[in-house]
Amino acid sequence: ARPVMAYVAKKCGICFQPPSVILIYKDDTTDKTRQRIMPVRNFSRFSDCSLAAEQLKNNPRHKAYLEGVSLRQLKKLYGLLKGHLGGESLAESLEKFRQEETIDPEEDMNKLDDKELAKRKSIMDELFEKNRKKKDDPDFIYDLEVEFPQDEQLESCGWDVESGEEI
Repeated sequence: ARPVMAYVAKKCGICFQPPSVILIYKDDTTDKTRQRIMPVRNFSRFSDCSLAAEQLKNNPRHKAYLEGVSLRQLKKLYGLLKGHLGGESLAESLEKFRQEETIDPEEDMNKLDDKELAKRKSIMDELFEKNRKKKDDPDFIYDLEVEFPQDEQLESCGWDVESGEEI
């Protein structure tokens, strides 16, 4: 029986030549920082990034090392590789990914299909968790009160006005 090893992922990136995912991790048993190169095989510009990311994350050889790396990050890395294989520059691939990961506040989400809506919700959840203040945070303030400036005239909404009609 092999002893249980704890690996803490520090950085994860992609190498275009040869195609591989590179992980910089800390081995807690030896307290050393190491690098693991995981070759990307059978991947082309037509491949599915989500499927490839899931296969790598669930690969028995790499699973223990990739525990601290999110599936979303692996998908992004595969997306960058896919863009590179398709002839895009790194800047173009990053911009395309940024656009996909940004939520347009003017977009009508009622018109989205279930898959796209789930994707938008996932992005919003991740952003919420990133910005959320927890009790353990050093700048956490319990019961924060904020005064909002009232420079402009307040707009009234039709649904906000009381009416004599009963609903």
